[in-house]
This record gives sequence, structure tokens and C-alpha cells, in this order.
Amino acid sequence: MNPNVEQIARRAATACLDKKATDVVVMNVQELTPVADYFVICSASSRPQVEAVTRAVRDDLAELGVTCRGVEGLDEARWVLLDFGDVVVHVFRPEEREFYHLERLWGDAEWIPIEAN
Repeated sequence: MNPNVEQIARRAATACLDKKATDVVVMNVQELTPVADYFVICSASSRPQVEAVTRAVRDDLAELGVTCRGVEGLDEARWVLLDFGDVVVHVFRPEEREFYHLERLWGDAEWIPIEAN
């Protein structure tokens, strides 16, 4: 069974939570932009945690057969963007997340509830 796009976004969010990322949100942006259907946004407190969250998301989605099309920002590890096509994952350090505030920018998006494990 192929997962639907929302399931992929939820799995990415779960991978973030598994690596102790904080403030994990999933936003349905498909009515707002052609760029993606879902954004997953989370915070990681250190460079090693940003790297661990990034790796976990890539590995977990690879298990579903979902290929990462691109990664931006890993060298600085302050805001990493993982492009899975219909799902884009943003892993922020807290300062960058507060500065860019994607939740406000995409404030009209529907938020999908995610349960911590």
C-alpha cells in the first residue's frame, strides 16, 4: 500500500518527535501554494539534534519508499529544508524559527494534529 500525502507528512512529524524535536506542526498548504501540499515544521536545539532529526526523517520516509528530492541548509544546520515533493520538512534552530515564523506566513493553512509518542 502506498501512503497518501498526509500519511507521509505525519510519518515525517513522528520522526521529528522520535528525535526529541519540539513544537512539531503539520500544515496543509495545498490550497495556498503549488510548492507543496504539506509543511512539517519543527525545532531542534543544537547542530547535532538538527542533523539527527534530518537523518531520521530521511530514513523513515525512505522506508515508505519516499525519496528526498533535495536538502538545503545542512551545512549551517540552522534551518534545514527537506524536499519530498508534496511534503516539505523544515527543521529549525529556535532563533531561525522565530525570525522566519513560517506558521504566521502560512497562517491560513489547516493544522493537522500530531500526537507525541
